[in-house]
Amino acid sequence: MAIKNDISTASAEYLHFRDEITRRIRSAQYEALKAVNKEMIALYWEIGRRITEQQAALGWGKSVVETLSRDIQKEFPGIKGFGVRNMWDMARFYAEYQSDEILQPLVAEISWSKHIVILTKCKDTRQRQFYILATKRYGWTKDVLINKIEAKAYENYLLGQSNFETTLPDKMKNQAMLALKDEYTLSLAGFPDEHSEYELEQAIVKNIRAFLMEFGTDFSFIGNQYRIEVDGWEYFIDLLLYSRRLQALIAVELKIGEFQPEYKGKMEFYLNVLNDTVKLPHENPAIGIIICKSKSRTIVEYALKSSNMPIGVATYRLSPELPEAYRELLPTSEEIIKKIELLIE
Repeated sequence: MAIKNDISTASAEYLHFRDEITRRIRSAQYEALKAVNKEMIALYWEIGRRITEQQAALGWGKSVVETLSRDIQKEFPGIKGFGVRNMWDMARFYAEYQSDEILQPLVAEISWSKHIVILTKCKDTRQRQFYILATKRYGWTKDVLINKIEAKAYENYLLGQSNFETTLPDKMKNQAMLALKDEYTLSLAGFPDEHSEYELEQAIVKNIRAFLMEFGTDFSFIGNQYRIEVDGWEYFIDLLLYSRRLQALIAVELKIGEFQPEYKGKMEFYLNVLNDTVKLPHENPAIGIIICKSKSRTIVEYALKSSNMPIGVATYRLSPELPEAYRELLPTSEEIIKKIELLIE
């Protein structure tokens, strides 16, 4: 009986076999990287601990770290990661995290370089916890992490007003909540304080790249004054975006005044039409974001309370300066804990 040795590289059986093997290789590579990172973090933690203990016990000054760094690099020529600055970071990392019941269990979850970004740019424990968990969950690179911190992702996550938690599936809601800001900074050089909605829309379109970066790296621009038709009537959505990560259309309405409850009804209408006539079969339901000049947080809460469509309400400002009262609006400690726990689920 003859045995057929050749195979078709285009056959379904081979393609399935190939994909299985490549998935295993990627998984093994990822696990190896995680193991290496875990060992390196453990080493840095131990070195930070010993530096801290020896300084406390023997009263050593700062020069000991400089001497130790020089001796290590002499013992291991070409070794990286043991410069004076990085070794001081090890000591600080240990000193600030070792007695923190929230942060100490998270030390091996992300890479050292990302830990240092969070350590140096964030001071609050819950803020640090948020960025560690979000970096791990969403695979943020170091540059994305820096961008998120500078864009106040933590504060916006806590302050953002939406009904995403109750209207979106688990696989989408946290990412959508991270994309929604409570307030967007519109970088529109020379744009006047007094302006119409049309002028605001045109200025955003001319600076669309900066506008998209306010949402995140996964958003793309589909069009402005996006036309939809219902029963012979034409309607136009101010801005239509698309999120690759969410695989969803994002309808954006711009208002130069204060949020009004009726804006929610109009957005629900747009989302229903988009879902029925524009959304592709593999895509998730469309999401609406209403961006106003100002809003009453209480009115927004009541407006969104009974809606079963995913809608967020935000404000915009033209100045990069944060208002003095921004941090005073942050929720209570208990509410912060509940929101951050969503990232662990």
